[in-house]
This record gives sequence, C-alpha cells and structure tokens, in this order.
Amino acid sequence: MGATLPRSRRDTVRRRLLAWYRRERRDLPWRRDADPYRVWLSETMLQQTRVDTVVPYYERFLARFPDLGALAAADEEDVLRLWAGLGYYARARNLRRAAQIVVREHGGALPRDADALAALPGVGRYTAGALRSIAFKQPAAIVDGNVRRVLSRLCAAPRLPDADAWRLAGELVPARAPDEFNQALMELGALVCTPRNPACPRCPVAAACEARASGEPEAFPAPARKSRARTVHAVAGVLVRRGRVLLLRRPSRGLLGGLWEIPNVSDQSAAALSALVRERSGLRVAAGEPVGAVRHLFSHIDLRLGLVRLEDRGGRLSPAERGDARLCTRAELGELPLSRLMKKALAEAGLHS
Repeated sequence: MGATLPRSRRDTVRRRLLAWYRRERRDLPWRRDADPYRVWLSETMLQQTRVDTVVPYYERFLARFPDLGALAAADEEDVLRLWAGLGYYARARNLRRAAQIVVREHGGALPRDADALAALPGVGRYTAGALRSIAFKQPAAIVDGNVRRVLSRLCAAPRLPDADAWRLAGELVPARAPDEFNQALMELGALVCTPRNPACPRCPVAAACEARASGEPEAFPAPARKSRARTVHAVAGVLVRRGRVLLLRRPSRGLLGGLWEIPNVSDQSAAALSALVRERSGLRVAAGEPVGAVRHLFSHIDLRLGLVRLEDRGGRLSPAERGDARLCTRAELGELPLSRLMKKALAEAGLHS
C-alpha cells in the first residue's frame, strides 16, 4: 500500500492547514487574481525558481503580455527578452506555443479538461493540477518539491515514490477550497517545513506529523544522491566592428534556445571558432589575445568559458544569415534576449554593464 494518512489525520491536516494559510499566507501578485492565464504564467515561472526571483519577472511579463492573446501574438524574441535571466528558457517558448494553440483551438480560453490541458506544450501533471485547482476550483492534486517534502514528513516516509506522493496529495485535496489548500501545502513547505531546520514549533499540522514525532524531521525525505555537474571547457570570441559587437542567435530548441550570444565553440580551438563565425555570419576573423574568462553553473554543466578578441579580417554579413547574426551597438544589447552567462561574458569583455 505504501505511505498512508488515516482519514482522521487527513481531516485534521485540512482543517488546520487551511486556517493557518488564511492567517499567514504571503501577499504575492499572482494570488490577487485567479485568472487562469495569470495562474498559468506564475506556476510556469515558479518551476525550479525561487519566489523572490520570480516576482519582478512576473510583473514585467504581465505588463508586456497582459493576456493570453497578447502572448500568442508575440514575437518569440520579445518573449525570450523578458524571460532572459530567469533560466530554463524552454518554459518561455512552450508558453508562447501553448498560447497560440489555445487561441487557435480553444477560442482563446484555457481548457478546464485535464486531458486538454496536458496536451499543451510545457503543461505537465503539476501545472495541469495547479490550473485545475487554483484557477478552476477543481479538486485536483499537485506535487512539487515542497509538497513532496511535507507529505514525506507527515507519513515519515524516507523515500516517497511518485505514485505514492500523487495518491496522498489526491486523498488530501478537499472538494471545497482546493485552490487554497494546494497553495497552503506549498506555502507550508516554503516557509515552515523547510529542508533544513524546519520550524516544527510553528507548524499548524505538527501534531499530525510522524517525522516530528520521530524526533528527526530532517531525516525525511532521505537525501537524494546528486549527480556531479560535468566540467566543459569552451572558448568564445568577441568581434567589435566600428563599435558594434557580433552576436549569433542560438537554435530555437535546446539549451538557451533562441537567445543571442557571442560566437563560441565547445572546444578551445581557435580555428574552429573562426570557422564558426565564417559559417554563421559570413565574416572573416582570426582569434587574437585572451580578454578574460567566466565560469557558469548550469544544472548539469560546470562551464569554463575562455574569452578571446577576434581580429576583423573583413567580409559582410551574409544575406541568408542576417536573421541569426547581428552587429549590435551597446544600446541594442539591452534589447536582445541574453542569458546570464552571456551578460557575464560581455561584462568581462567590457561591453555590458
């Protein structure tokens, strides 16, 4: 059967957690309006990203794309520019693609049906559950890292398989106020039932928590073994022609898809870097002196990026490549979607503040 919560404890958890949430919940901008588009946007931004990081991005994004129709009609580059720095850029691309599908196939309104939601790009089980419960007030379960930790401790389950976590969450979510309850579960994990030093004396459901009763709440869930990020060495080139710096746009798919960057190759070959610039832009260059280095950690990659000055040997931007290669002024750099890595690299080269 796996981890269980008896009915009497489930009732206690629901009652006490809802009362606590109504007293203690944070005033966050996406909680002021349960409009489905705003719920969808906030929940997408919050995936693997801290609340305090998301708030300014959410507000800027909503000011530029106030509704689903505006997002559907947006240029991908504009969407990525507002997302730049938030990371996990596939989320932004999927949001735009899904918005276009909703406009085209659902009359511009997010569907309420679970299967229709799950068919949208980027909408997984968690996002579908968040939309159904928070926006549409349906008793749908959600499981994220905070919820999983709370459930693991309530049941003193050191390892809680996905199937058990979703079953427990489904058993807990009430038919009335599922929106508040699911947000309360997440809030509890974020503010009280934290990974380290959980504030058990302040927890509204401490009396129903088996991990607290064990005396070692931090033992639940058991720590997962983290895979070590692999080190990757690369070299990037800085070409400045008449005060303009050469940028190339990455392919739409994959890591940092659709963002702009200075030319770079994943080995440290000057010849490979020069060949890339010629192929992608039509410009002829030669690798010159080093101008610095930056280090950037992705979730699975420890990138060590060396920077070199590129000597301009002539040539014009190829007409066929102009869409994906630009010579940009410093002012234009601020208008393009750039990753944090590229902002660091340009700053190291003295080209970006």
